[in-house]
Amino acid sequence: MPTPRTSRNGARRSVTIEDVARSAGVSRQTVSRAINDKPEIDPQTRAHVLQVAQTLGYRPNRHARGMAGSSLTTLGLVVADVLNPFFPEVVAGVMDAADERGWQVAVYSTGSALEREQTVAATIADHVDACIGYFDDDTAVERVRASGIPLVLLDHDTRPPGVGGVRIDFEAGMRQALGHLTGAGHRRIVMLDDQGRDDAAAPRTRHHLFRSLVTEYGLDPAETWVVPVANSVQGGADGMDRVLADHPDATAVLGYNDLITVGALRRARERGLVVPDDCAFVGCDGLALAELVEPPLTTLYVDKRQVGRAAVEQVAALLRGGPAQPETVIVPSLVVRQST
Repeated sequence: MPTPRTSRNGARRSVTIEDVARSAGVSRQTVSRAINDKPEIDPQTRAHVLQVAQTLGYRPNRHARGMAGSSLTTLGLVVADVLNPFFPEVVAGVMDAADERGWQVAVYSTGSALEREQTVAATIADHVDACIGYFDDDTAVERVRASGIPLVLLDHDTRPPGVGGVRIDFEAGMRQALGHLTGAGHRRIVMLDDQGRDDAAAPRTRHHLFRSLVTEYGLDPAETWVVPVANSVQGGADGMDRVLADHPDATAVLGYNDLITVGALRRARERGLVVPDDCAFVGCDGLALAELVEPPLTTLYVDKRQVGRAAVEQVAALLRGGPAQPETVIVPSLVVRQST
């Protein structure tokens, strides 16, 4: 049974929300939701928390009561770059699913900067009831997790206990892309990989997948190459210049995403190559711009709205006080167009 809290000199001190959370075996945010009668919490969990709070003698201060008095759930969404056309569709999926529940969404952009990730992680719990996010920095993930708010990670390599996750199955996508290219007779394939924040960044997951699968598809590792580039249309164009200089016998390019691949395809045509006769191109993400280049780009389509909706479903389960659900996996589908 919980006991009243005392200070070091033996005097009784005010019971805090952290005391209630610790004694009830729940997160700080779950206590806040129970105390302020917010929705999306399991009734039994609410009753348990209120009983513990009463036993401890917890009294919310007037300022905290005013700050948390609204029953409206606020969901924080952290994305890397709002200017990247991949993310607005994810945001739209989150907003659609949140609106159906009467929630509001606050969007935070980190600009793909680790310092900004840390800043967001340090402050987000003060403003939202739960968080969905793209995080590169494990330290930032741990800061959000330690704050006690429900957390769902998007496309993160690891998932700490109690944290939800939505992941795109890029291995399935890479298999579709390589099967399509090798089926068309391509044997010398270049992958244009996102170099990350700088040239010294560790290779991305898609880089490792490409390397691990080439022999399975009958390719000679010595005749398949990875070229790291900046994650932009210009980065793809610059990367294609390097391909033509260093690997002029390559017959196909597989891009980390559509932005990079569109830049590479356009530069190839500027340099006099006929697409797909001289070089074929496959992108990834299924952005609308893939249909607007000439020739239209073959791509691995990802249902980005479904990514957002699935993340909200996981948040809803966590807000009800339940355990983290199994990771949701989104499988890309190959959309074949004239670039191959």
